[in-house]
Amino acid sequence: MRKPNIAILGATGVVGREILKIIDELNVEFNELKLLSSAKSAGTEVEFQNKKYIVEEAKPESFDNINIVIASAGGSTSQKFAPEIVKRGGVLIDNSSAFRMEPDVPLVIAYVNDEDLKKHKGIIANPNCSTSQLMLVLKPLHEKAKIKRLIVSTYQAVSGAGLAAINELRADTEANLKGEKFENVCFKKPISFNVIPQIDVFCENGYTKEEMKVANETKKILHLDPETPISCTAARVPVFNGHSEAVDIEFEEEITPDEVREILKNTFGVTVIDNPENFEYPTTRDASGVDPVFVGRIRKNLAFKNGISLWCVADNLRIGAALNTVRICKKITEMGLF
Repeated sequence: MRKPNIAILGATGVVGREILKIIDELNVEFNELKLLSSAKSAGTEVEFQNKKYIVEEAKPESFDNINIVIASAGGSTSQKFAPEIVKRGGVLIDNSSAFRMEPDVPLVIAYVNDEDLKKHKGIIANPNCSTSQLMLVLKPLHEKAKIKRLIVSTYQAVSGAGLAAINELRADTEANLKGEKFENVCFKKPISFNVIPQIDVFCENGYTKEEMKVANETKKILHLDPETPISCTAARVPVFNGHSEAVDIEFEEEITPDEVREILKNTFGVTVIDNPENFEYPTTRDASGVDPVFVGRIRKNLAFKNGISLWCVADNLRIGAALNTVRICKKITEMGLF
């Protein structure tokens, strides 16, 4: 198997550092590694696998002789450098929303729709974090009973909004406990001891962009009929890391809670914790820092025919960003797609 030359674009950010950690954990083989960032972070020294790397400022020529670029530097940066990467024969695995809904760009969750990787034309998109954890759960259930309708409520950690949001939750909480005033910057409302029913900007239909991402990306990844009814409500909660989701699914065919448990127990990347009588169900503390999507509270939905309700939790920085991009990197290397 040919080893790629890999570049990480946005290497000094929260997700970029997580990408490096997971490359090591998954034993990703590479020939050369290059760390890239904005001019502001260039010059930073990073130690990785007992070797010191100096982070370089990303420029078009930075991508010469690079086979795979894992990017987590924001949509505008990805859009700026994507043509340069493709022109030089590289494959961009992009963590931003810039290319997700482009018809000719595969939107991929590793181990869910790997075959779509073969359609890439130099760019592969990584889905939104709240979509990502959901797909590993929904794919095997859809194969069994076919999704007819889907309602999702997400409870998203502040790490999904970046390092500044993490710091704001900490500072806001400390100020609140001391009875001091605090001016929030990252969020429209105070985040400490609060739940904010808005992530991203509002669209004309009253949903936020985050909520529409879940709906649209789910249809694209699972190849659902575009008319499949999907609704999402996304809220920001005062949790540092780990997204939680309450999921209500109506299927075309009958499926029981026991069947769902059995299917998910045998699904890659999913761990079932479902014994509510003994208070055994997944929480964000279970998920933080580890790879699985945890599922529990599996039960018959009382509002839908052939309905199932469940609760799923995952580390959003890993499964929703870094982990999936690195898994995609491994997949395209194994499949010889660079």
